[in-house]
Amino acid sequence: MTRVLFAVLMFTSCAVFAQGQEEKRAEIRKMRTETLAKLYQVHPKAKGSIASAYGYAVFSNAGINLIFASLATGRGIARDNKAGRDIFMGMGSVGVGLGLGIKDFRGIFVFKTKKAFDDFVNDGWEAGAHADAVAKDGKSGGALEGAISVAPGVELYQLTEAGLAIEATIQGTKYFKDNDLNAGK
Repeated sequence: MTRVLFAVLMFTSCAVFAQGQEEKRAEIRKMRTETLAKLYQVHPKAKGSIASAYGYAVFSNAGINLIFASLATGRGIARDNKAGRDIFMGMGSVGVGLGLGIKDFRGIFVFKTKKAFDDFVNDGWEAGAHADAVAKDGKSGGALEGAISVAPGVELYQLTEAGLAIEATIQGTKYFKDNDLNAGK
């Protein structure tokens, strides 16, 4: 009887875990769709750039700056346009420098080459100086938004969703495959 009960509990636990993972994947896909729709409204030419690119990645990031330190975390999805597959990813960022505030933003990477895409998905490092001034409540406000070249063959769009932040930091950001969300899909 205990073996049967154990087997039922294990099966139920696996099913709940899988359901939770699929819900997370669906949430990330929804974020991607909404972010791209907003990007195309703000920068209509981005649609053609993304369609003709080798691939792209969309991340939802939340960051906080407290005087001399900044932290950010988020989730996202990389799309290999050529193979037609998605790779779920996470990100984390730590920085030092002057700053104060909280910011919720979206990052959209556009990869012009297979090498740029593969390097990002497999290595995922980005490091550099960062200066920003944002005041936005989700409906109004302003933030400097547009594509910038961040590496050979890689452009980045940043859309600020909400927040108030003034910062000048040196940050290290790690983008990485989310093994849990990529398993079993």
